[in-house]
Formats: sequence, C-alpha cells, structure tokens
Amino acid sequence: MEDLIKEYASGYQMLRDAIEGLTEEELRYKPAPDKWSIHQILIHVTDSEISSTSRLKKVLAEDEPTLISFDQDAWANNLGYDVLDREQYLLLFKLLRSSMQTILDNLTSEQSERVGVYVDQGRFTFKQLMEYRAEHIRNHVAQIERVKKAYYDNQTTKIKRSETIAE
Repeated sequence: MEDLIKEYASGYQMLRDAIEGLTEEELRYKPAPDKWSIHQILIHVTDSEISSTSRLKKVLAEDEPTLISFDQDAWANNLGYDVLDREQYLLLFKLLRSSMQTILDNLTSEQSERVGVYVDQGRFTFKQLMEYRAEHIRNHVAQIERVKKAYYDNQTTKIKRSETIAE
C-alpha cells in the first residue's frame, strides 16, 4: 500500500511533467473530432478526482456505502471543458490529492480493506479504488503522450505537404 500511496501523491507532478513546455496550440489540439485535447483531458482528470475523493472518503467513513459513477462524456460535452481554466483545475487536482495525504499517511491495513459498492460495477475495497486512481493518471498521461505524438505527426505532414507544393 505504501508504494500505491506514493504513486497517488505523485499524480499532480506526473501531469505537470506530461505537459511541460507545451504551447496552447498543442494543449488544444484534438487528434480527431471525437477525441479529447490535452486541455480537455486535464479538466476530465480533475472532475474525476472530485468524484473519486468523495468516494474514497465515503468508503473510509461509512459502512459499505453506495458509490455512484459519473458519465465522463456527458460532463465533457455539457460542462464547457474548452472554456474552463486549466490552471485552476490543475490546482484543484493538486489540492484534492494533497488533502487526502494525511488520511493516507495514517491508513491502517483494516481501512485499506473497507468496501464501497457501485450499483453498476460491484464491490471494491479502498485499496482497489486507490489502485484505480493511480492507474487513471497513468492511462491519461499515456493518452497525453498519444495526443502530443498525433500533433507532431500532423505538423510533420503539413510541412511535407507544403514542401511538395513548393517543388
């Protein structure tokens, strides 16, 4: 559990490292109309963190609480992710993660086995929920890397096209 808590604590820095040095054009680039930009990914990660922090606390505080998922696509499509302040959301993510740190530093092995129940997914221990939180960031950092590659590939294609036209 100790390594998991360390990884959880490093989530903000992992996101910061993934976007280091990117331009606004790179952050806003969408590899396809139905794909998220890096900006949108960062807003989503924070919205997910808002929900998950509450769920983590419910599992620790209540006896087998009911946990509710959220529709990430509905949130992205209906909450105006494109106009939301990315830096404000990253700060919120950082605060949410750091607000859990004292709780996690004092977590007992019994608490890590407490259970919450998703109506649509079943029973999960606190440890399993934490594993998902760590995996969620790893997956979205990998997604950010794919969007960066798609942006660079797109730029290279544009340059090659313009060179072909110039010849």
